[in-house]
Amino acid sequence: QVQLVESGGGLVQAGGSLRLSCAASGRTFSRCSMGWFRQAPGKEREFVVGITRTGISTYSADSVKGRFTISRDNAKNTVRLQMNSLKPEDTAVYYCAAREEANYASDPNLYHYWGQGTQVTVSS
Repeated sequence: QVQLVESGGGLVQAGGSLRLSCAASGRTFSRCSMGWFRQAPGKEREFVVGITRTGISTYSADSVKGRFTISRDNAKNTVRLQMNSLKPEDTAVYYCAAREEANYASDPNLYHYWGQGTQVTVSS
């Protein structure tokens, strides 16, 4: 079992930065690949970034490529999402998710554990 708790959301002006953190508890975190998803009102949950179990490989959706970076520290059971050059269209609830596989996936149904979400609002 893995429990996930996100933090770091808030209100920021366009062009600003935020760093989200996801603290994981449980002994299986290091065996999980991780992903960050987001969901805006009236829209489907969107895969934003992913990182493999080892942290060697990452993925960023085209909409955030060059602006968002995912990283993990298995010793601290933590995953982070650094978000730079934020845009109003980045406004959403951001969720941290874990799956007990080596590689991340874009389908939210393939993840076993979810955090409660943290709101990110970018004003224009």
